[in-house]
Amino acid sequence: MKLNTLKPAVGSKQTARRVGRGPGSGLGKTCGRGHKGQKSRSGGYHKVGFEGGQMPLQRRLPKFGFCSRKSLLSQEIRLNELNQMEVDTVNLQTLKEANIVNAHIKFVKVMMKGEINKALKIAPEVRLTNGAKEAILKAGGTVEAGN
Repeated sequence: MKLNTLKPAVGSKQTARRVGRGPGSGLGKTCGRGHKGQKSRSGGYHKVGFEGGQMPLQRRLPKFGFCSRKSLLSQEIRLNELNQMEVDTVNLQTLKEANIVNAHIKFVKVMMKGEINKALKIAPEVRLTNGAKEAILKAGGTVEAGN
C-alpha cells in the first residue's frame, strides 16, 4: 500500500452540484431554491423557533419550577430509622456509616414518624422537628445545644 494509491471508498464522496448553470443542468435559474421568500435569498435564515413574527411557543408558555441546589444535599430521616443505629451518638458521620443517609448528604433532619425505643445522644449538626425532639427526650436520649 502506498500513500499515492489511497482513494475514498466507492460511494462515500458525492460530487458537488453546480447550480445556476442553465436549464439543461436541472438546477438553473432559481437553483432549486424556489421562487421568492427569505429562504430563496443569499444570507436568508431565521432563528430556531422563529414563527414568522408570531409569538413563539417557548415564549407563549409560562415558566415553572425551581429545584433548590441545597435540597440535593439534604435528606430527611424517620425516628424509627434511628433504632438501627449501633452506636449511642447520632451525627452525620455515624448516619453515613450505618447507611441511613447517602454519602454526599450534608444536611439531615429527623422527622416524627414511627417510634424510638433507645436512648441516643443527638449531635447539633442533626436537626430535629419539635415532635422528634420530644420523642427522643421521652426515650431517655439527650439533645445537644443547637437543635
